[in-house]
Amino acid sequence: MIRSSVDYTKDGKQNGHLYIPYSYNLAGWANLMVPITVIKRGNGPTALVMAGNHGDEYPGQVAIMRLLREIDPGHVLGRLILIPTLTMPAAKAGTRLSPLDGKNFNRSFPGNPNGTPCDVLADYLTKVLFPMADIVVDLHTGGRGVDFYPCAHMHLVPKGPQREAMLVGTEAFNTDFSFLYADIAGTGLLPVEAESQGKVVITTEMGGSENVTAQVHAATQTGLRNVLIHFGVLEGKTVSREAQGLAPTRWVQALDWEDYRFAPESGIHENIVPLGHQVRAGQTVGAIHFLERPDRAPVEIKAQSDGVLIATRAPSVVNQGDCVAVIAHEVDPRKLP
Repeated sequence: MIRSSVDYTKDGKQNGHLYIPYSYNLAGWANLMVPITVIKRGNGPTALVMAGNHGDEYPGQVAIMRLLREIDPGHVLGRLILIPTLTMPAAKAGTRLSPLDGKNFNRSFPGNPNGTPCDVLADYLTKVLFPMADIVVDLHTGGRGVDFYPCAHMHLVPKGPQREAMLVGTEAFNTDFSFLYADIAGTGLLPVEAESQGKVVITTEMGGSENVTAQVHAATQTGLRNVLIHFGVLEGKTVSREAQGLAPTRWVQALDWEDYRFAPESGIHENIVPLGHQVRAGQTVGAIHFLERPDRAPVEIKAQSDGVLIATRAPSVVNQGDCVAVIAHEVDPRKLP
């Protein structure tokens, strides 16, 4: 169903589009055009690098746009496939979900060639692009809803060469924290599909909320390049945290349901503990206030265990059931079963 204007086997640099056919009230023959760049030189590993999986997550989109403009084939050893914005309608609208079909692209895998635009693109990634790739990079933030301490993260795939390559690749992003996370909100994720095909998958949560600081943009851009150099797709020398005078990355995990704190009521959320700080079991990390009942005491959000506050609610207005805090726990991932 998708037509690509680039030739994945051709050496050189190509800027083109993936054409996803769809129709709407004013057009029976229309295409959703997804920009794609392929940079190839000789034989070597293939890295598929993507952002805009959710439209309102922009640091990765900016990092890939800079990369595709600045890199030429002479810098590449193998092949780079770059998709800066997977869900273009959502990115333009500043929304998490695609306005075309109301879907969360990151819950659309393995896809459906006869479905909505999100389904069709997920099917193309699953059947065409993932099989080409050795490394899959999917750059995220917390979007408008959640603010993360900027971190590279990954799923805990079964122990073996794939897991070890993912651990080392995640560390190469050079973030203060590296985060092992669980899927608490459903199935159909892009990283899970790529992992099931045996790919080395690197993902991130580079901040969140609508404000993207210069520091987050810089960390996303330098981290991405360092990862690609580490895997031998870009020429250059990797830069370690030690070489920058930084402490080793701190591995943390949030694999239990109780690590994710949800609003028991709707109201105005107050973040009380700064991101990245240590918390104790029973400590209040947030509070929900009630505009129409200012005399009512706020509902306190408490940590269920000792750990690090790795993520908090971004907008002040919160609805019942929204995630308002994530408590992660220090771990040595190489000692996990």
